[in-house]
Amino acid sequence: MAVRDVLLLGNPKLYQVCDPIKHDELELLKPVITDLKDTLLDFRKNYGAGRAIAAPQIGIMKRIIYMEIDKSQVFINPIITNKSKEMIQLWDDCICFPNLLVYVSRYARCDIRFLDFEWKEHNMTLKDDLSELLQHECDHLDGILAVSRAIDGRSFALRSQRKFL
Repeated sequence: MAVRDVLLLGNPKLYQVCDPIKHDELELLKPVITDLKDTLLDFRKNYGAGRAIAAPQIGIMKRIIYMEIDKSQVFINPIITNKSKEMIQLWDDCICFPNLLVYVSRYARCDIRFLDFEWKEHNMTLKDDLSELLQHECDHLDGILAVSRAIDGRSFALRSQRKFL
């Protein structure tokens, strides 16, 4: 399909809560998945980063995430559950502010419950960087950006200054 324009930090649509996907919308979402994939891979080519993207990042206000690490995976109507008490802190990046890093705190482990394109429910246990990644993407579905999760006022850095972190 196409590489889509990514909504950037400051766009009010990024702060909206996305609507759940209904079963009868699945067929209409196939081109959206292709656009998410193309946009993610284009970002990866240009910035050397990017493992997942949520639909609202390209202006589609639906609860869908596309992830490509070892293989591609689609998460429909994902819900984070069973959050650990243990937290991790890390520098988070985002396609919506490609030159900015934000120091955040996330759950070290959690589960994610979601549907696939066959409308079958799945449950995955996530830990460490995968836990952080999918918490970040689920936040997008709820209109929450990493800048809202910054640990403190010194939790921001330009990507070009990463060597100092």
